[in-house]
Amino acid sequence: MYPPRSQKKRSGQKNRKSRQRRLWLTMNASLLLMIVVLLSYYFINDRQSAAGMQSPNPAPAGIEKKENPLQEQGSSAETSSSQDHHSTNAADQPVQKPAKQSVNQPVKEPDKQPAKTDVDAKKQGSNQDGKDQSSNDTHDKSPAGDEGNAAEGSSQKDASVPEEQKSIASDNGKAVTINFVGDMIFSSKVEQVLEKKGYSYPFAYLGDTFKKDDLTLGNLETPVTTGGVSAQNKQYVFKSSPKALDALHAAGMDVVNLGNNHILDQGEVGLLDTIKYLDQSGIQYVGAGKNAARAYEPQYFKRGGMTIAVVGCSRVYPEPSWAAGDNKPGVASVYDGKGYHDRVMTTISNARKKADLVIVMTHWGIERSLTPNAVQTKLAHDFVDAGADLVIGGHPHVLQGLEQYKGKWIAYSTGNFIFTKSSTPSTWKTAVFQATCKPKSGCSMKLTPYHAELGQPVPMNAQEGSQLMKELQGLSIGGVKISSDGVVTPGS
Repeated sequence: MYPPRSQKKRSGQKNRKSRQRRLWLTMNASLLLMIVVLLSYYFINDRQSAAGMQSPNPAPAGIEKKENPLQEQGSSAETSSSQDHHSTNAADQPVQKPAKQSVNQPVKEPDKQPAKTDVDAKKQGSNQDGKDQSSNDTHDKSPAGDEGNAAEGSSQKDASVPEEQKSIASDNGKAVTINFVGDMIFSSKVEQVLEKKGYSYPFAYLGDTFKKDDLTLGNLETPVTTGGVSAQNKQYVFKSSPKALDALHAAGMDVVNLGNNHILDQGEVGLLDTIKYLDQSGIQYVGAGKNAARAYEPQYFKRGGMTIAVVGCSRVYPEPSWAAGDNKPGVASVYDGKGYHDRVMTTISNARKKADLVIVMTHWGIERSLTPNAVQTKLAHDFVDAGADLVIGGHPHVLQGLEQYKGKWIAYSTGNFIFTKSSTPSTWKTAVFQATCKPKSGCSMKLTPYHAELGQPVPMNAQEGSQLMKELQGLSIGGVKISSDGVVTPGS
């Protein structure tokens, strides 16, 4: 007997539903698997993006934190998602600003232009007295003074500045325009981009901003060398190509601070090579040197009838051996021990006697902290009390607020400028800080906001820039006001 037709129909429907359920389960399982794969890929890629980003450099064993900490307290909070971070007697002569040259490497023309900055004067110095320092600092010279003696070494050569350059310019003298920016590296993922797009790529949106001013300063957070031996006491070390410096100089950079926690990433050889390549490129340097005398030595520049002194130092490095010694390459330390702090203050006060304007560039603070700590504030005030007119800070890799102390501007952290891009959004914001200074009248301050993209600062739009200025005003000290277009005014 054949089964009834209704029974066959029910059996067929049951089989179809069973097949549909199996198909539905298979599709859902496949979708879930794809989601897991995509999430895993995103997580791995995000971790790799932050891989070069500097992790903490905890104070090495055996170093007593109370007296000689090699990072500010609180730096232990840093994690692996943080940034990749991190002469001769003629050096005391004010340096004439060399004629700017265009960057040779081709770069795609940007379709976006930065907000205009106030430039009060074309770069001066084509007919001023003074020379470019071009000595090769890898050649040994007898150092001046002892690293523990603040009065020696930092001021022995000061008498070589001509008397006419020591005189303070009149109050109605010409204003000078000074731009300064944050941390710069040309290694790791930045190097990969530059090798593909050219070493002028970081400056595509800057135009002639650094060429039209009188002086441009930044923090060189990397040794520049083809040799050296990587430091063994750090998780992340940098090494940048000499090709980067020619492009940096062509963009308008005049002087860099080497006083930081990465300049000896490739050992003393790496530092000496960096000095050699800086000399060859025409970029001056402060904050480190072939010995303590050179590391603490100011560099002088003659601009618009004014003599400008630049001093560099660091309160962040991984171990005591990084400090420069009498016959030892290293960093100009500003820690409290061994007379380092006093030596920096003496250097500043001696520079004050010869210069119309004294600028201090320093490395300090806690990475990714939006506010300066007590050590930074105390040290900044010490710099001003010693004679500084302008204090420029770096190392936190984020922008911190400004303060005006005794009429002098302090920029606690200028953030990243040419750097890798981490997974921390606060590190993606930066600015070009511009000071316009007149003799005896102090400096005015203006900020131009940028996004810190991978290896390239990119201008913010008006809304983004206004929001960043509002944030920085909230972070600033003493009632400092910052307008939506970046004009900074002191509190009442």
